[in-house]
Amino acid sequence: MTDYYAILGVPRDATPEQIKKAYRRLARELHPDVAGADGEERFKDVARAYEVLSNPEKRQQYDMGVDPTAPGGGAGGGFGNGFGFQDIFETFFGGGAAQSGPVPRARRGQDALVRLDIDLAEAAFGTKRELQVDTAVVCGTCGGNGCRPGTSVRTCEVCHGRGNVQRVARSFLGQVMTTSPCPDCQGFGTIIPEPCADCSGEGRVRSRRTITVNVPAGVDTGTRIKLTAQGEVGPGGGPAGDLYVEIRERPHEVFVRRGDDLHCTLPVPMTAAALGTVLELETLDGPQEIDLRPGTQPGQVVTLKGLGVGHLHAGGRGDLNVHIEVQVPTGLDEEQTELLRALAKLRGEERPDPRLAAAHPGVFSRLRDKLSGR
Repeated sequence: MTDYYAILGVPRDATPEQIKKAYRRLARELHPDVAGADGEERFKDVARAYEVLSNPEKRQQYDMGVDPTAPGGGAGGGFGNGFGFQDIFETFFGGGAAQSGPVPRARRGQDALVRLDIDLAEAAFGTKRELQVDTAVVCGTCGGNGCRPGTSVRTCEVCHGRGNVQRVARSFLGQVMTTSPCPDCQGFGTIIPEPCADCSGEGRVRSRRTITVNVPAGVDTGTRIKLTAQGEVGPGGGPAGDLYVEIRERPHEVFVRRGDDLHCTLPVPMTAAALGTVLELETLDGPQEIDLRPGTQPGQVVTLKGLGVGHLHAGGRGDLNVHIEVQVPTGLDEEQTELLRALAKLRGEERPDPRLAAAHPGVFSRLRDKLSGR
């Protein structure tokens, strides 16, 4: 079993303060930025020893002959406050060698968003549309590397390709090396001596192009269609982001949409409502017959199944709900007036019952009021 007391250079009866002091001294001496790459493994051993000996429970296990850091040897790695030696390493000294390499020039591009206006029929049945989009594309002159044709990138003479520079800084641990991006190459490790004239070394240019968008049935205002890798090409000719097409549905002059159902109002003469009739209604699917039963009442709804908007994530379609609006005749001539009086007399309605009834507004009336803000 590893002798953690020997690694820290403290006796087995060392106090917590002695253990902490020994750890800090060794951490300053063995940090890779000070001692080089050879010191990194020793530093990890010191941090692991401190992980065990600074935790009373783990130290007790260790003193009993059990290494808590070994597989199956204890409650798992980490200090009492939840940090492991790797966390301590990064807290004291930054990201370490794994984060000190040069930054790649080619990076993923941003996502893009465009808006597409469509009609109700296109939303109901789906459609295919062509869009003109203005996005960044790979530079055709340099192929994305940012260099003038015939030239290439050059290793940075300041950081020698590392992408970062090191400086000595003072901290509570004493003098330590700090690492920061190279100011000459901005962390890339290379320099473009002769940038491409068309993209100025970016590896990408803006261009207008045409793309085809398949709009599925059932989309609504606010629906976003994702086109993978159709967005902005990244710097250095990096992979493109995604393009999102946001749908905006234009209002229809007849139909009002609510979810996947459609609503409309059909004015019907009083006589037709009373006697019944068959009317022809122009729908999104073409002419459809509506059979009005005798005695059709104002506000009655006739539902035409499956004539609404297609369901976006399932098969089938919504319904078309036709709200009947009975029209009371005005401007009657003498003959028409006499006929209505005769009908009223036959039905005993010359003096109707004045009793009031509770108001029950129709579904479409409430929908219309809501849409108009009343």
